[in-house]
Amino acid sequence: MQDRPVNPTPVALAAVEPRDLPAFKADMEASFAVAVIEAFGCLPDDSIPRGSDLDESMGAPGTELLHILCEDERVGGAVVVIDEATQRNSLDLFFLSPAQHGRGLGFKAWMAIEQRYPETRVWQTHTPYFEKRNIHFYVNKCGFKIVEFFGAHHPDPHWPGPSGLPGGGEMFRFEKIM
Repeated sequence: MQDRPVNPTPVALAAVEPRDLPAFKADMEASFAVAVIEAFGCLPDDSIPRGSDLDESMGAPGTELLHILCEDERVGGAVVVIDEATQRNSLDLFFLSPAQHGRGLGFKAWMAIEQRYPETRVWQTHTPYFEKRNIHFYVNKCGFKIVEFFGAHHPDPHWPGPSGLPGGGEMFRFEKIM
């Protein structure tokens, strides 16, 4: 299978304004739903991050919501948490419209995030075990390393409990040392 040509158009980031939140949440939910449906054929309740998850995380210190823009069009978004003291920062949510997959925009967006936060010492993120596209992206494209696997025998101490994700919420944790 041959890769599609990479889009030569630059990607930009813009802060999400309060008036943009409903559309940002809807785009995030739609993007995550596609991956679950592709992997499992249906969308079980509580199987994707919802707008309420975003509401909860937005109050955390250092949280920033970003639109991913291509030619001034919103093609995705990111939620990052920046710890000014330790510079161990987190990519909490990252999504592109499914129509934009395979164009190199995700990698360009990640590079733009790295450039936006040059003081970062370590980035971390998570993805469900079934998200092969994400695992490939983080490890092979962006230079992250898998540092932990969460499952029934090693639960995530920061996760409140069983997940609605198919497969019981098994997750990989990644880090990238800058």
